[in-house]
Amino acid sequence: MSQITAPYAAAPAEPIFKQELVWQWPIRLFHWLNALAFVVLFLTGLYISDPIFSPAGEAYGNQTMGYVRMTHFIAAAVFTVGFFWRICWFWLGNRYARSGFPYVWRARWWRNLVRQTWDYLRLDFGHVHMGHNALAGLAYTLVPVIGGWVMILTGLALFGQSNPDGFWDSLCGWVIPMLGGGLRTHMWHHLVAWLFLVFAIVHVYIVVLDGTQQRNGLISSMISGRKFYPADEKPGSHDED
Repeated sequence: MSQITAPYAAAPAEPIFKQELVWQWPIRLFHWLNALAFVVLFLTGLYISDPIFSPAGEAYGNQTMGYVRMTHFIAAAVFTVGFFWRICWFWLGNRYARSGFPYVWRARWWRNLVRQTWDYLRLDFGHVHMGHNALAGLAYTLVPVIGGWVMILTGLALFGQSNPDGFWDSLCGWVIPMLGGGLRTHMWHHLVAWLFLVFAIVHVYIVVLDGTQQRNGLISSMISGRKFYPADEKPGSHDED
């Protein structure tokens, strides 16, 4: 054994990275259910707004639009359940379930947001965040949370039009006059759907970019729930930085 390898054989080096459970199974489960629901909702929504083909034969023998609408409504129900489940898990989950929350009343949060944005623009990814950083937290709040409320409320209001004075019309019918009528409600429903698509594209890009640059297990963390951090740091020590 050479003099170079002897010290390493006698005392193996400590691992450079350690791992910790970040995303608990409820978050991982409903993340993928909501992702699948969004794909189904977007594709069926495109067809509902502009049918690309018309089946031959009498209307009573063809229920293409009916099947598409039914699929759309089922996916919307899955999305709604997942949406409210995630809100509940904000309080029931571990500290990472609440990471990235936009504390807009704190000067420290604004400093973190500016720094994180500047780091991304310079392709300098800085510290490994076990949870969401300030910029990610703001993006999640604006699109999946606020945008999710818009999609759910406008969707239920439009669904309620099929049964005037029914349960959903009574519960969410106020949305339509508030937005200026059914046509404008459809417009907002469609616009926010496209916003979700843009968010999904950017989200996947950032996840792949961060995961490959920092090698922190970000890509696989929504399957295993575990992420990696430098062994000489406290896990999650930079989540509030």
